[in-house]
Amino acid sequence: MAGFVVGAAEAQPVASAVRVEVEGNVTRLIFETSARVEAEAYVLSAPDRVIVDLPEVGFHLPLKAGLAEPGTRGKKPVIASFRFGQFAPGKARIVVDLGRPAIVKATHAVPRIGGFDLIIEMQEADAGAFTAAVKRAAQEAVAREILAEGPKRSARPPSPGLPVIVIDPGHGGIDVGAQAAGNVQEKDIVFDFAKTLRAQLEKTGRYRVVMTRQADVFVPLGERVKTAREVNADLFISIHADILSDPQGVSGATVYTVADKASDREAARLAEKENRADSVAGLEGSDDAGDVSDILFDLTRRETRTWSHAFARTLVNYWGEAGPLNKNPHRSAGFRVLKAPDVPSILLELGYLSSARDTAALTRPEWRGRAAEAMVKAVDAFFSNRSGTSATGKLPGAGSVP
Repeated sequence: MAGFVVGAAEAQPVASAVRVEVEGNVTRLIFETSARVEAEAYVLSAPDRVIVDLPEVGFHLPLKAGLAEPGTRGKKPVIASFRFGQFAPGKARIVVDLGRPAIVKATHAVPRIGGFDLIIEMQEADAGAFTAAVKRAAQEAVAREILAEGPKRSARPPSPGLPVIVIDPGHGGIDVGAQAAGNVQEKDIVFDFAKTLRAQLEKTGRYRVVMTRQADVFVPLGERVKTAREVNADLFISIHADILSDPQGVSGATVYTVADKASDREAARLAEKENRADSVAGLEGSDDAGDVSDILFDLTRRETRTWSHAFARTLVNYWGEAGPLNKNPHRSAGFRVLKAPDVPSILLELGYLSSARDTAALTRPEWRGRAAEAMVKAVDAFFSNRSGTSATGKLPGAGSVP
């Protein structure tokens, strides 16, 4: 829950008060702002909520603003609670938790004495209308982000420079991930390993390395994928360290690739868990718009998945130099962070924090060094085996698959 947030610049709009008004089946959430603020609002499900994206706003509001009122009886209100705050540089966000299904009717910036009222109007809706609105919002988001960029060509011409590898330390910031005894947190384990891997890859002089996060900060899943696409990445490696509620001696590393259907129950569970990482921040948690990307990038996506599987197999072969592998070391499921249609991507579970043996290894710098060395060998083998790509590491044309 966001509290008192001071604006980064004096010129930015400031929200100094907020109220809720109900008129029939329409509920209005109204923020009093010092200047005009344009907003974009849409609905998401699981959980049901309204997302309001804004330019950067300073929220000068009481700490309890937006909290659900205790002891409410009878019919649930449309607005169960709401939160607000900075979402990204230059951007703010309001997340409205819905008590009942509703759609966004309109957003307005209405002048008043001394400023403006930012009004978000929500209208009660039946389940069918709400579901349709959620799907429409997801499709529009995909159209804006992917169509605006355009598909990168599968057969990219050689370009100067080194192959680009994006390392994605999972979780971060308020999202700590899995936790083990002794205040061992997944976000710290994977960040430490990512830094070690980056250093060893850069030491070879053969690669350019980009990290999706440089510190203990929250990065949305979509932004992680976007980073890889924006830098024209040749390989994306997401690093994690999960925990099992019933480990039963399970330990060792596992390499995951993306698939429309999970390879097994455990892979499906992990993908579902990792795909919920954005929900606290009010980010889209569904893949309802997947058909759009399937239509646009089907050929590229198939080739990319072939390369992803090739690297996964290579990594499994080399990982034995660093430590044990899970009994089923290569699995697949619908991980959102692996869904870039034109960047070969894998998710590496370093081990399980529910395993005392794995936890002990993952927290040792010596182990991180050995594991990173094994990964560098796998990366070297992967690029050297790509026919016609030894100089640049770029994807070959369609049909040239390993």
